[in-house]
Amino acid sequence: MTIRNTLQDHGQRHRPRMACLKKAEKVMLEMQEPKAGVKSQPQRLVISTIPHAIAGEDIIAWLADRFLIDAQEARNFGSMLVALGYIYPLQDHKRLVIKPDASLYRFQTPYFWPTQQWPVEDTDYAIYLAKRNIRKRGILELHEQEQYNRLHKWMNHKWDFIVMQAKEQYRSVCKQLNLRIREVFQCQERAYWVVHRAPVRMIFTQQAIMRPRVKSSVSIGAIVKYCATYSSHDPFLSKCLPSNPWLTDDATYWTLNMPNVDIPTKMRVERWTFSFGELLSDPRGRSDFRLFLKKEFSGENLAFWESCEDLKWGTAATMTDKAEQIYKTFLARGAPRWINIDGNTMEITVKGLKHPHRYVLDPAQTHIYMLMKKDSYGRYMKSPVFKETLKKAICPEEHKFTRPSLSPIVLRQLEMEQKAKMAATVDITQVMSKLSKQGKEAPPPPPTTATTST
Repeated sequence: MTIRNTLQDHGQRHRPRMACLKKAEKVMLEMQEPKAGVKSQPQRLVISTIPHAIAGEDIIAWLADRFLIDAQEARNFGSMLVALGYIYPLQDHKRLVIKPDASLYRFQTPYFWPTQQWPVEDTDYAIYLAKRNIRKRGILELHEQEQYNRLHKWMNHKWDFIVMQAKEQYRSVCKQLNLRIREVFQCQERAYWVVHRAPVRMIFTQQAIMRPRVKSSVSIGAIVKYCATYSSHDPFLSKCLPSNPWLTDDATYWTLNMPNVDIPTKMRVERWTFSFGELLSDPRGRSDFRLFLKKEFSGENLAFWESCEDLKWGTAATMTDKAEQIYKTFLARGAPRWINIDGNTMEITVKGLKHPHRYVLDPAQTHIYMLMKKDSYGRYMKSPVFKETLKKAICPEEHKFTRPSLSPIVLRQLEMEQKAKMAATVDITQVMSKLSKQGKEAPPPPPTTATTST
């Protein structure tokens, strides 16, 4: 009997990039050389002594010296090796990064290297969690407890076999290995499962590391296409019709582009054809789309989406009441504006509404959004409603101003500059003639009398 894995795949079952991993393994072999590699020594951890432990600062220093790079780049490279599972932390095992301090790390045994391509089976992970549950006496971390409960529910038909295997493995390890080797093996096993079954916060980092990069030609082509599409709608690249209200006193541009104007401009209607998001982000386009859905007898979809947006961005005081009202209006049995969503999404939504928050309706809202995007949006573009709106749309002509109507502040500044310029420019001939006239009209100086000594 074949049992299909119905658990949600968060991206941890990726196909490793072998070329990248082979290069990383060459670096790991150099780091473990007795003479030229990273120096390691036994370190005491809690009640046991861990052999061949290395400090994070030593790893960063070795990488910086080996590849002639700065400390920050060496730290990023070391964090990548930790995220790939070649090095694992002994203390803060949930953070797959290299710390530039005395934090302890160890090299992962080649048995657990990603190039071995061991299949990450749910049964093996369930046995590991059961074994860890025995060792920790039922005290697991939060993400491990969630996975343990989910696997227990899904594999209930063979859970006794899983627990039996976990007990046998735990007993054999305790009998055959001493305390030091047992602690090392448990750390290696835990590091392997942290990398391959990462908690939710680590999933994005792991996917970013293993995701194939987009070619530069594809990225540049996408940028060129975006710029060509939006160039005529960018006020920095093209003119504002009929005029730029920031340079003139004419506010016609703002009047024509009000949120709920009766007749939109042709350029505004053209922007609705770029994407469904552009249509919903424009209040005028949304009202036009609402009119089309009303004729299609599916206006409850857009009403539900708008209610979810109101819940998401509304005040916290009314959040619970809004969530309850949305459930009664759109989701409950016999609701006046019932929407059609799949059973899995409905189950997740109803379960979340027991403890409502701002984003509790995100799965249902995304489902309705994709439904309108794939079905209703395409039919709206071909509908008489859109064609009639496009036909009535106005295309304003550019205003021809004989003299720009400037701001009073600008006019006063220009007037002051003109007065200062006139005061600075003085006619030399007028000054000389004025001085000569003053010389002719001036009376002769009085005669000086000489005093004689008696």
